[in-house]
Amino acid sequence: MRDELVLVIPTAVLNGAGLFHGLCRDVARYERLLLDPANFAFVPRASAEDDPSLKQLIPYVVLKHGDAVFHYTRGKGAGEQRLRALRSIGVGGHINPIDHANGEHPYRQGMLRELTEEVEIATTYRETCLGFINDDSTPVGQVHLGIVHLFELETPAVKRREIDLANAGFAPILELWQRRETFETWSQFVLEELVR
Repeated sequence: MRDELVLVIPTAVLNGAGLFHGLCRDVARYERLLLDPANFAFVPRASAEDDPSLKQLIPYVVLKHGDAVFHYTRGKGAGEQRLRALRSIGVGGHINPIDHANGEHPYRQGMLRELTEEVEIATTYRETCLGFINDDSTPVGQVHLGIVHLFELETPAVKRREIDLANAGFAPILELWQRRETFETWSQFVLEELVR
C-alpha cells in the first residue's frame, strides 16, 4: 500500500454538489461532477487514507441474481485493514494510474479491472448505476466515496478469484438483511435499498 497511487477527488467537490449520508440514488445530480476527470488526481494511498480533504473513488459492484446477491467475508489480506472480517456484498477497489494508461476513462477501466481481479462472471448481465455512498461517520468512510454498480445476472455463475473473498456465494437479500449487523456499513446501505 505504501507506494500505491489511488484516484481521489477533493471532498470539496462532493460538498459543492450537495453533501449526503448513506446511499444517494440521485445519479444524474452527482455523476457528472464526481466522475469528471478534471476533478481527478492520483495520490499516495498511505497519505489519502488519513486525509479527509480527499475522497478515494471506489467502485462497489453488487452482483444480483433474482432475489439473491453475492456476498463474502473480507479475509486477512484484504486491502482495507479496517474492514477485515466484516461481510460485504460489494466487489471493487481502488483506481490506479494503470487504469488511465490507454487514455480510457480511468474510473471505468479501474472498475472493470478490479472486478476481473476479484471474481469471474460466466454469465450475461445488465448493469445500472444504483447510486453513490458517503459515510462520514467512520474513519474509513471519511476518506472514501462509493459508486454502486448493480449487475443483474442471467444466472448465478460467479466464482471468486481473490482468496481474500472468504465464504463467498449467493444468498437471499432478505436473509442477509436480517443479519445486517455483520456487514460493513456500505453493504448495509445497499441491502436496505434492495429490500424495499
